[in-house]
Amino acid sequence: MDSYTPRSRASTRKKNITLSAKEYTKITGTIASVRRNRDPRDDVREGTEPPARPSRPNGTRVPVVENEPSFMAETSFVRAPLNSRVSLGGAPPKSKGKEKQYESLSRVPLEIQEALILEDLLYVLLGIEGTFVTFNPDYSPEDDDPLEGIRFVVAPSLGLIGISYFEIGLKYPSDTSLRDLVERILPLGTYYTAISSFIEQRSHLDFGLVNHALCAAIREMLKDYQTLLSQLEHSFNTSPDFSLQKLWFYIHPTIHTLSLIYQLVLELGTADDSANESDDSANSSDAEDEARNEALGFDGAKLKAVLSEFNKNSGDGGSGVAVKGGEVISIIYERMQNMSGDPTANTLYGTLLKSAGKPYVNMLRVWITTGKLDDPYEELLVKESKFIDRGILAMDYTDEYWERRYTLRDGSTLGSSKRQQTGVPSPRTASGRLPGGACVPPLLEGWKHKILLAGKYLNVIRECGIELTHSHGGTLDDLSMDDPKFYTVLEDAYSHANRTLLQLLLRDQQLIPRLRSLKRFFFLSQSSFLTHFLDLSATELRKPSKVVSTAKLQNLLDLALNTDAQGDDLLYRDDVKVTLSDSGLYDFLLTIVSVSGVIGEDGDHDGAHGHGHETHKKDKERDKDKKDLSGNDALTLDYTVKFPLSLVISRKTILRYQLLFRFLLHLKHVEQSLASMWIEQKTTPWRRRLPEHPDFERWRLRVCLLRARMLSFVQQILAFTTFEVLEPNWRALEVKLEKVTTVDQLLRDHVDFLDTCLKECMLTSSKLLKSANQAISTLDSPEGDSGMAKRMDILGKFETNFNHWFQVHLDCVQFYASSENVSLLPLVVRLNSVKPGS
Repeated sequence: MDSYTPRSRASTRKKNITLSAKEYTKITGTIASVRRNRDPRDDVREGTEPPARPSRPNGTRVPVVENEPSFMAETSFVRAPLNSRVSLGGAPPKSKGKEKQYESLSRVPLEIQEALILEDLLYVLLGIEGTFVTFNPDYSPEDDDPLEGIRFVVAPSLGLIGISYFEIGLKYPSDTSLRDLVERILPLGTYYTAISSFIEQRSHLDFGLVNHALCAAIREMLKDYQTLLSQLEHSFNTSPDFSLQKLWFYIHPTIHTLSLIYQLVLELGTADDSANESDDSANSSDAEDEARNEALGFDGAKLKAVLSEFNKNSGDGGSGVAVKGGEVISIIYERMQNMSGDPTANTLYGTLLKSAGKPYVNMLRVWITTGKLDDPYEELLVKESKFIDRGILAMDYTDEYWERRYTLRDGSTLGSSKRQQTGVPSPRTASGRLPGGACVPPLLEGWKHKILLAGKYLNVIRECGIELTHSHGGTLDDLSMDDPKFYTVLEDAYSHANRTLLQLLLRDQQLIPRLRSLKRFFFLSQSSFLTHFLDLSATELRKPSKVVSTAKLQNLLDLALNTDAQGDDLLYRDDVKVTLSDSGLYDFLLTIVSVSGVIGEDGDHDGAHGHGHETHKKDKERDKDKKDLSGNDALTLDYTVKFPLSLVISRKTILRYQLLFRFLLHLKHVEQSLASMWIEQKTTPWRRRLPEHPDFERWRLRVCLLRARMLSFVQQILAFTTFEVLEPNWRALEVKLEKVTTVDQLLRDHVDFLDTCLKECMLTSSKLLKSANQAISTLDSPEGDSGMAKRMDILGKFETNFNHWFQVHLDCVQFYASSENVSLLPLVVRLNSVKPGS
């Protein structure tokens, strides 16, 4: 038998140690099995001997990560690999063991490193700290803003093999591509944590329905992301071919999507600079508002207490307005416009805009179809002043109910380019955008006035007890703000509301016959009742206004109306009431002009009444040196109408009618006095010739001539006012009312008619008022009762005084006719026909 001679064998040791696919699968399965089945009692405390590592077939050991807490306290809990990363309350900190973990990572080959890092990345992508991929050392949950997300860092030893693995001491080469690939994936964990924090924070009730809808839409997108991670985890546990490159391939599109959401979340989070600004403008109350509140019967102290209590109980706590409502929609829309070149961004932001806008569109639908404002979190562009109701119309001289019951939050008005600053919050410091609901979405900027008016019109109809039906109400639910059909529905709703209210006012409420009765009652058109009334009440009206009986005058007016009223006046005669003013006509007009500059501007009567409270004491002191107003000077008429006609014939317009009526009544009273003097001068004592008393005849002649000039002066002003101002403007108003298409146009036409009448009647200029007052007041001067020499002297002074003020008034009229008010030219011609005596 031949002896056995051992043959030389080729060396089985390779320069580069690699693992087969079978070995790699076995190692990763062993790691996952150890993590799933580890018991807390087996956890290794610091300073104790680590447990034995599982051995590979060739006798080497697989590195095991130590000190990992898990949910093992719940024996019935379905264990999953991700659950092992949720730390227990009493788990010791891992900071001391990180260096060892990083060192252990460098002891394994790249394939094992990739397997360990893959497992860590599945945790990190859900915002959970891993073993080798951890939170940034500078991260602090208490100090860092959660909306910026958590930054992750990877172990320094990843991809570096600096410690011998086998006893033979061979070194493995380094691979920096592994680290680069991991660092590309890590931002996804930051995005996810930031977005999750945003959803948790903005789902609070105080942030409103738009934020809730936005969070719900983002949460749905995160569900797809979480589903993707579940599929990737399944592939990691089951597929031996799953690698870091495959993970990058599957999540690469998601990184761009989440980065877009992350950028939106950051902008929404940084736009809220409410902590640095105060909401003083919404609660500020200037002196003019306080005077208005007092004039309307509100106690200023009580009102402030109610407002302070409201602000105390509000969610903002005085820290400003949160980013909600229209501001959220505006930010999403602006980002969509700025990134319109990116198809992914355009689609993503378009989806979020549609989802976030659904509550906004729903609130708009309720508002423009029913007139109800269902906005619990103040997100809509329309706001309601709840303390203003229909009861205020009886004493409202500022059109408060119509103009300020429902307004736009940004303070803009349809008839003026200026913004009302009262109640409008301050813009954001950084962006200059109005906060919260005051920010009108750019898509609705051109429609905001129609949206406001549509709801206002329907609100009036609803408060009249009329049931509202509209066929377009349900179609808005399926539309978004970027859909052209949405604006077609808005236009239809506005037209329907406007047409319904116009029909209610013009046909059902008989608005035009009402206005005609106002013209006859206040403009002395076909007003035989007034002559009858003045004759019946002549004795009572000669008394001082303080002792005049209003009840007696009202009875006499009712008697005159029952006797002389005809046609439509019979239907509305019960609405006419007698009142006595506290101040003279010209003093009151000068007060208004001194406050607002001219009658007819915004807040004119508001300022007049507010200013009247401030100057009440001064007026009392001045009245001590003046004679009391007579009943003729204080007499005026009032007119009462019910809702909704009180929107058109409001206290604001009634006051204008009263000013014109008092002016005409004063001229009529002076004309009647001069006419009675003419009747007296036709008697025998005035017509008998007295040759033996030539001085008396000259005095008598001068008196007759002066009386004729005065009567001509008054009649010319009265004829100009009635025939060349009131009547032509009324005809123009009737033409406009026949063609009116909107309720606001109807309101503007009515107020413009009255303002034009006041201006052309010379009641809006302080110089014309003063000159007219002085010229007309000279007509009531006493003649005196003494000797002939004294009478001649008094008559000379009287003539000089009248001639002077007549010329001053004529010069003022000529100046204003040539510079500001061309409509006064006919009055210049009329006054030039009245020649003053020498």
